[in-house]
Amino acid sequence: MKKSKRYVANLEQVDKNKSYSIEEAVALVKKTSNSKFDETLEVAMNLNLDVKKADQQLRGAVVLPHGTGKTKKILVLAKGDQAKAAQSAGADYVGDVDMIDKIAKENWFDFDVIIATPEMMPQLGKIGKLLGPKGLMPNPKTGTVTTDVVKAIEETQKGKVNYRTDSYGNVHGIFGKTSFEDAKLVENLKAFIDVILKSKPSSSKGNYVKNISISSTMGPGVKIDLTSVDK
Repeated sequence: MKKSKRYVANLEQVDKNKSYSIEEAVALVKKTSNSKFDETLEVAMNLNLDVKKADQQLRGAVVLPHGTGKTKKILVLAKGDQAKAAQSAGADYVGDVDMIDKIAKENWFDFDVIIATPEMMPQLGKIGKLLGPKGLMPNPKTGTVTTDVVKAIEETQKGKVNYRTDSYGNVHGIFGKTSFEDAKLVENLKAFIDVILKSKPSSSKGNYVKNISISSTMGPGVKIDLTSVDK
């Protein structure tokens, strides 16, 4: 695949053999992101994990201090007082079995996140094959199966980012937009990395973090110097 002149020019600004401090890396990613839209910034962490072991499969969520720059449409599945609370808290859609049926029968997916109370999970499990591949199945580990729907809605609105290890021990997450101030991006990135560091399984041996890099939607990857990260 032929790379654009802009991409090649941006790539030349990044020293492939160098690792940068978090502050330098953020500044460089912004500098090499000069497309006409506000690009999303992503972090990728390669961890020394054996994901065949259940206790070394990381999954969770982090609320970024300055949000993600994206607004998410929220569907809440709850009954009674929890449903009323969800409506007051600003959920885009609130319902119970009617919404589950709508997803199943109409292939309706006009939302980004599902928050559900535990009592809704048996019914929701029936459409797990529809939700699972899209990453929409609620999970207690990410705070989307909860008896406190208001808190879950607020965290999602503030900029909650879910993460999980892939089959190679990598964790990915977004940490803002190129339009954010450098300092806010640095704080968001440090918050994400810190949560992953604190999630280190006790059974993980040796150096936990093997590699960290960040990139914009259309820009080249920039490696972060691991000595600048509190491991």
